[in-house]
Amino acid sequence: MQSFRTELENPIVERDILELEKKINLFKEGKIDEEKFRSLRLARGVYGQRQQGVQMIRIKLPYGRVNSAQLRRICKVSEEYSTGRLHITTRQDIQIHYVSLDRTPELWAELERDDVTLREACGNTVRNVTASEMAGIDPKEPFDVTPYADATYRYFLRNPVCQEMGRKFKMAFSSSEEDDALSYLHDLGFIPKIKEGVKGFKVLLGGGLGSQPRHADLVYEFLEADQIIPFIEAVLRIFDRHGERARRNKARMKFLIKDLGLDAFLELVKAEKMALPYRSYPIDISEFETNKSLPNPQVPVLDQALGLDFELWKQTNVLTQKQAGYVAIGVKVHLGDFFLAQARALADLVERFAKDEIRFTLRQNFLIRDVREDLVPYFFQELKKIGLADRGYNSLGDITACPGTDTCNLGIASSTGITVELEKLIVAEYPQYLKNQDLVIKISGCMNACGQHNMAHIGFQGMSMKSGKTVIPALQVLLGGGNLGDGNGRFADKVTKIPSRRGPQALRILLNDFERNANGLDFISYYDLQGQMYFYELLKGLGDASTFTESEFVDWGHEGAYKVAVGVGECAGVVIDLVATLLLEALEKLELGQEALSEGRWSDSIYYYYAGLINSAKAILLSEDISTNSYANIIAQFDEVFIATGKINLRGTFAEKVYEINQHEPTEAFAKAYARQAFEIYHLLKNYREEEVSE
Repeated sequence: MQSFRTELENPIVERDILELEKKINLFKEGKIDEEKFRSLRLARGVYGQRQQGVQMIRIKLPYGRVNSAQLRRICKVSEEYSTGRLHITTRQDIQIHYVSLDRTPELWAELERDDVTLREACGNTVRNVTASEMAGIDPKEPFDVTPYADATYRYFLRNPVCQEMGRKFKMAFSSSEEDDALSYLHDLGFIPKIKEGVKGFKVLLGGGLGSQPRHADLVYEFLEADQIIPFIEAVLRIFDRHGERARRNKARMKFLIKDLGLDAFLELVKAEKMALPYRSYPIDISEFETNKSLPNPQVPVLDQALGLDFELWKQTNVLTQKQAGYVAIGVKVHLGDFFLAQARALADLVERFAKDEIRFTLRQNFLIRDVREDLVPYFFQELKKIGLADRGYNSLGDITACPGTDTCNLGIASSTGITVELEKLIVAEYPQYLKNQDLVIKISGCMNACGQHNMAHIGFQGMSMKSGKTVIPALQVLLGGGNLGDGNGRFADKVTKIPSRRGPQALRILLNDFERNANGLDFISYYDLQGQMYFYELLKGLGDASTFTESEFVDWGHEGAYKVAVGVGECAGVVIDLVATLLLEALEKLELGQEALSEGRWSDSIYYYYAGLINSAKAILLSEDISTNSYANIIAQFDEVFIATGKINLRGTFAEKVYEINQHEPTEAFAKAYARQAFEIYHLLKNYREEEVSE
């Protein structure tokens, strides 16, 4: 029963939210399997926390952009449903915590009033499309990638191709060859290029972090801009069909490319072109061009003269724009956490004196853009009033860290606690590094690398180690990673493992050695000169168990003795399907296909029918205790077990029926024919299942 009114103008969004409420009620009544419900809520931004009974909500903000009205709406929601703390992620999202599951539909409805969504912020979906926060203002950019990132986000939101893949899928757009969106560690990465006056992109495929980081492969030096959407869709279709679904740790795109080989994968992508709804997809940038007018407010009077703090801050936090007379202001946000009073004051500030937008960054900060140069002193004054005027934006003292054991189920050691200590150390003992933007520290609470530790110059990964029979919180020290630009990067080497409490000591040793011996080399060059073993010898004494003290049995930010408490991760977890649930979902997919067909969305309808066929076959295989690990495997197994043996007669193979999807253009005639066939097969398989159960 509906418990609240959405009153939303968009019927698609309204149905989405009411569907979530319906599924929550069915779950509470025991009518939906727990693992299946988890998959559904994750795809709607609702993520289980380390703390029982409450949820983390991830708010999806494409390329990190938010205007003042949206920021105020997020504040209102956080105030009413959460704790008032807003956390910026390394994918330019906002997370809020400690939310009751029952209230998530109304929370979502509140956000949508200002065009803010939770849809596909988590789960086995296309995650937030990230982009350089400098896009549109970067002096080095060939063109503004913002409209291309926006079009990608909008095209794949709710797209049937990418709703229930084997694993999450991440994309990023850099603004220039600096590659500050880190294309090389994404499933798909794009770097803008212009060739003979035509806009396009360098395209990289199959990168990733985690316990087995992989550098993406270059697939195009130049792909015309109107080809990126068709290419992405073809890649997603192949990933959806052939990607691993049983072994979660092997389910990312990088493993599929490794298994198939890049050339074979690209051949499958090429063969999929027939099925695509668009051979070319020109992206309209006119609205973005229209909105490029610059603000011209009056200059307010300062409360008082500004001192040395302003001059130091200006050196590190004010960035040049390509628009003459305007700058961007980088705001350093400790641990990526800021609060309602700060956010509301910030919304007022950018609405009145800037372009009415900020962009959250990949390093958990935010950038205020299009600030007239003569307004910089006023911005510093106002930011200082709300505690957001620390210098050192994007410097060594601006450390990226995931939430770790604060809220994440997978956290092993406190990433936020050690971050606080390292930042204090840098400010107190190495203030000169607050100007250094060429040396990066990143910290993750576990091997999943949400803090991107394994691509940093200096990285720390939360883990545990033993001292006798006692387990203590520890850090893996990684060195020598970094972004090299234009789609090239390198991953850090694992050097040694030390107690978490010795993290500051390790950083002090590394920086002192660098200052004494680097002789002007950058950190990566110095690391290569000395080699991995040199740094191991430098740090190995910190890991000597015979020297551990009692204080090192307690993690940063904690008072009690350390305990390993790793829960079930929900980074798009594996779904344990039941036969009845799969058949029900198959019917839901077919019904969605009918709806798309009635609206003239031929390609969408065909893909829904395809998904319905796969779910039906998987259900029947599961009823025979036959496990499967990909959609392609489901099709092959079904033919082997049921068609070849004569148990089920489809007047042909299941593969022949299903794979018609990529042998025909998505026309109205084919959509209707495919629909008839899908419903016939579904009812045949459903009847087969019912007869098996009744015997």
